[in-house]
Amino acid sequence: MANNGRPGAMRKAKKGPSGGTGGLGRKALEGKGPTPKAEDRPYHKAFKNKQLSERSAAKRGDSRDNRAAGGRSGTNVRGKVAEEVVTGRNSVVEALRAGIPAKALHVAVRIDMDDRVRESLKMAADRGLPVMETHKPELDRMTNDAVHQGLVLQIPPYEYADPTDLAQETIEAWKKGHIRNAPLFVALDGITDPRNLGAIIRSASAFSAHGVIVPERRAVGMTASAWKTSAGAAVRVPVARAGNLNNTLKTFKKMGIFVLGLDGDGDVSLPDIVLAKDPVCIVVGSEGKGLSRLVRENCDQIVSIPIDSAMESLNASMAVGISLYEISRQRSA
Repeated sequence: MANNGRPGAMRKAKKGPSGGTGGLGRKALEGKGPTPKAEDRPYHKAFKNKQLSERSAAKRGDSRDNRAAGGRSGTNVRGKVAEEVVTGRNSVVEALRAGIPAKALHVAVRIDMDDRVRESLKMAADRGLPVMETHKPELDRMTNDAVHQGLVLQIPPYEYADPTDLAQETIEAWKKGHIRNAPLFVALDGITDPRNLGAIIRSASAFSAHGVIVPERRAVGMTASAWKTSAGAAVRVPVARAGNLNNTLKTFKKMGIFVLGLDGDGDVSLPDIVLAKDPVCIVVGSEGKGLSRLVRENCDQIVSIPIDSAMESLNASMAVGISLYEISRQRSA
């Protein structure tokens, strides 16, 4: 802009001088304080990790509160467990092949199709399962940010039988001649691995056992992993949940069911048992701890399986399978 030779013209185009703040800008001059921690910054990775940790802690707290109230997280008075999901392409297709009961198949929007996805969609359609296109954020929420590869199978809550009702019904069916062999049950004491439970259910189905009993506390339940390991046998063998395993075993004994505990330090060796053709409940403990003291005291007999001295113990599911085979062999003799 030309100033037309007037010295004051340029000064008129500028702002006038600003007055002093009189101390009013001191707060602004102090700055915003120290830089927040990474976990307190919303766009930082540590912030998300902190939120996930808090959610996980809250869930654990809810679970403890439910157990203190006499239940389990996500359960109702009938003993249903919280709904579960199977995640990942390999796991989903294997679960569908095994015939695991399912509620719905969730497929990511614009999923990258491969053979596993195609087979999962076909099996879901053959079974009449709802197939839902779901956006990734919702799949992340459903799976608690687990790796799902765009494929999630919803598993409905398992409906446990009552152990006393199951035993009573089996005894009545046996007495009326509706079932050939005497009642045969397997009870788990302190088993926490769902794969062990699934394998035990599979053995129970193979050797005509009439049910599997699991404790309500400090024990595994019918999870998706247990369903998958059972290879569909859980459809044929009922699983009952006992509020107190020791009380259930006492009730079984009053009903005429002999309780046999499996332990390496047994009163009798497996081939020598004489109760195989009677109503029997086999009790197996965890591989590390074995039978608990109270459960051991409630057993009519402790049975050991002869093994090589170099082997400390058998896996729980393997011990049950061997025992069920021997009982089945003696019953068919």
